[in-house]
Amino acid sequence: MDWLLEPFELGFQQRALLGGVLAALMASTVGTWLVLRGMSFFGDAFVHGVVPGVAAAVVLDVNPLLGAAVAAAVMVAAIELVQRKTVLGEDTSIGLLFVGMLALGVVIISRMDSYSGSLTSILFGDALGVTSADIVGQTIVLVIVLATSLLLYRPLVALSLSKDKAELLGMKPGLAHAALLVLIALAVIGSYQSVGTLLVFGLLVGPPATASLMTKTIRSMMAVAGLIGVVAVWFGLTLSYYLGTAASATMALVPIVAFFLVLATKSLLKNLKVGVEA
Repeated sequence: MDWLLEPFELGFQQRALLGGVLAALMASTVGTWLVLRGMSFFGDAFVHGVVPGVAAAVVLDVNPLLGAAVAAAVMVAAIELVQRKTVLGEDTSIGLLFVGMLALGVVIISRMDSYSGSLTSILFGDALGVTSADIVGQTIVLVIVLATSLLLYRPLVALSLSKDKAELLGMKPGLAHAALLVLIALAVIGSYQSVGTLLVFGLLVGPPATASLMTKTIRSMMAVAGLIGVVAVWFGLTLSYYLGTAASATMALVPIVAFFLVLATKSLLKNLKVGVEA
C-alpha cells in the first residue's frame, strides 16, 4: 500500500491531487453536454479560444475569469460573423478561430519577461504548483458549474436531443447554448492551473466519451464520467510520480487511453457473444 500513498505524502502533492479532482469533476460535467451534443471539435476550439484572454489577464494581473469571458465572447461573435457574411461552413469558421486565437495567446504571452515559464504554465498547467487559493477558487467554480447544470438540466437535455424540439417545447435553446458556452469557459478557468488550457480537453471529452460506452442514461453518464475523471487524476499523478513524466499531460492522457481500452473490451465481448450464439 505504500506505493499508493507515497506520491501524496507532501503538501504540494496533496494540493495537486485535490486541484486535479476538482478540475476533473467540473470538466467531466461540462464535457458530458459537449459529447451529447456532438460538439467536441467546437469544444476543442473554444478551449483554445480562451487562451488569449487568460494570457492577457496574466499580463495585466487581473482575474483570469474576466479575460476568458471576454475571449469567449469575441470568439463566439467572430464565428457568427463568418457564418453570416460568408458561405463558409461552421467547421471552417471554427478552424480559423481555433488557430487564430491560440496564436494570439502565444503572441501575448511572448511579451512577458518569463515567456517560457508562463507559456508552459498557461498551456500545459502546473499541477504541482496548485495553491490553497487555487483550490478555493476551483471549489467555487465547481459549485457554479454543478448548480447551473442542475438548474438548466432539462433545457440542456432537450438541446442535446434536438434544437428544433427544444424550441417547440419552449426550452429556450439559445439560452441553454449560451449557458453551455459559459460552462465551458468556467471549466477551462477552473482547470488551467492543474492541467492547462490545452490539456484540459482530455478531461473535458475523455471521461464522458468513456462513460458513454458504459451507461444508458444522461445522469449515469455524468456520474460515471466524474468517477473516471477522478480516477484519471489520481492514476495520472501516481504514474507521473514513478515514471517522472509531466503531471498535467499524464492526467489528460489517462482517460483517453481508458476510452480505447473500454472500446476494445466491448468489441471483444461482443465478438465472443456472437461466436457463442453462432
